[in-house]
Amino acid sequence: MTALAEEIKALIAAEGPIGLDRYMALCLAHPVHGYYVTRDPLGAGGDFTTAPEISQMFGELIGLWIADTWTRMGSPGGARLVELGPGRGTLMADALRALRVVPAFLAAASVHLVEMSPILREKQATSLAASPCPVSWHDTIDAVPAGPMIVVANEFFDALPIRQFVFADGWRERLVGLSDDALAFGLAAEPEPALSVAGRPGEVIELHGAGALLAASIAARLADQGGAALIIDYGHLATGRGDTFQAVREHAFVDPLAEPGEADLTVHVDFEQLRRAARAARAHGPLTQRDLLLALGIEARAERLKARATPPQAAAIDAALARLTDPTPTGMGALFKALALSRPDLTDLPGFSGA
Repeated sequence: MTALAEEIKALIAAEGPIGLDRYMALCLAHPVHGYYVTRDPLGAGGDFTTAPEISQMFGELIGLWIADTWTRMGSPGGARLVELGPGRGTLMADALRALRVVPAFLAAASVHLVEMSPILREKQATSLAASPCPVSWHDTIDAVPAGPMIVVANEFFDALPIRQFVFADGWRERLVGLSDDALAFGLAAEPEPALSVAGRPGEVIELHGAGALLAASIAARLADQGGAALIIDYGHLATGRGDTFQAVREHAFVDPLAEPGEADLTVHVDFEQLRRAARAARAHGPLTQRDLLLALGIEARAERLKARATPPQAAAIDAALARLTDPTPTGMGALFKALALSRPDLTDLPGFSGA
């Protein structure tokens, strides 16, 4: 049993069962024992691999998306290039390399990384040591200085806490409590009065409160100060029902209650909920990651890279392209979705024409 598990058990013993949102927040962001505070979880030796770690093409295309978006914004000075949850800094490093073809943007922009992990901040600083723009770190996006803003959030919203409700004579909140001195799931004694929709026994509804609040905050700032945001994550285009809460350790699914603080806890992002929450901004999409990357020219980029690659390198480029755009239901190209937000007068964004 982990030190965090003992702390959570003591909390429950003193205060009673806690919601899944509080449990997720403790497991992921506890200031001493939190999963994201204590490790680098990325790569083959970690717990999961993200798109920027699969291929440089991903970050380079995001960089070109940033440049095109900035131009459509009117090329404002003092632009804030913001990344939420930047991992090792790989995406931003690749994006900035691609952005060297637009020196006017680099002269006008500063980089702002929203990161809670001191371990990952060190890795980001190493990755971005040669950044052509000044780089600073913030605990929250609210700390980013005022000004027009371009936000990138790749696999960030999936780790924000949610609440779950299970239908059992009404919608009862799923809680984490104790059973024989072990952490266990249970249901609230009384139904949630604010949920009056019909349901069938055992059905699950997930409310993405933290994600919705963040999307609303970003949208309000974009509407007020200008800019755009690109959100890429695994999830569903339309709100549905079902339990998507999961824990991953060493690239395999594990019991989310077994070792708090030692596994990544995530959920599938509800892009329809995010879009509704971001009503102060103009929403573009959502669409699949495959559709976005193809529209941004990933196939042409792959061919250019292969033109100067060795045969093994060319094979690796083809494998990365196939993985990032895999259209099968569980492939990254279909499972991952993209949603863009912008100031209302920005009617078209690269990759989202007609979306």
